[in-house]
Parts: sequence; C-alpha cells; structure tokens
Amino acid sequence: MDEGRPIFVQIAEEIENAILDGSLPEGSQVPSTNELAAFHRINPATAAKGINELVADGILYKKRGIGMFVSPGAQAKLLSRRREQFADRYLRPLLAEARKLGLSAAEVKAMIDAWETR
Repeated sequence: MDEGRPIFVQIAEEIENAILDGSLPEGSQVPSTNELAAFHRINPATAAKGINELVADGILYKKRGIGMFVSPGAQAKLLSRRREQFADRYLRPLLAEARKLGLSAAEVKAMIDAWETR
C-alpha cells in the first residue's frame, strides 16, 4: 500500500486495475470487503468505502445477498477515464516543460519515439 494516498482509494484502484487488465472481467464477482480487509490487514469499513466508491461510479453493482460484481461496460468506462487522467497528469505537464525548454511537439515526439526503440 502507498502511504501517501487513502487506503480506500488504493483498494478502489486495485479493483479498477484488475478490471482493466482483464483479471476481473465484466460480470465477475469481486472479492468481498472482508476478504479485502483480511488480505490488506485493514478495517472492513475501509475496504467497503473503496468498494462503495466503485458502486457509486457504476463500475460495480450489488447482487443482494451474493456480493459485488463488475458492471457491463466497466472496462470501457475505466479506459476512457484513465485516458483523460493520463493527459491531465502526464501530457500537459510534459508539454508545459517542453515549452519552457524551447522544444516543439515534434521534437518531443521524436524523443518519445527514440525511447520506444531502446
């Protein structure tokens, strides 16, 4: 776990990552709050808060008496959200720094292409 972010956020991101990488496909059951709490050695209420965030976002849904499941369309929704976040977190600061250094977008792209071939 990452000390800098709330644990419930990390739990939610862990589940999101499993949905994105396909290890939790749409329609599959997610671990219970008690299972998550035992695994991470945290309070079940903290695990529940992470799960509830995903329910509120429409990523998970509850089957009463059975558990939580991955919603249809969850992977596409997460991909879209993460791509927007990627631009905000990485591309905008990268391009702002490049401008400070006098680098054009084409030069930055060439640098990225060179890194990909390493």
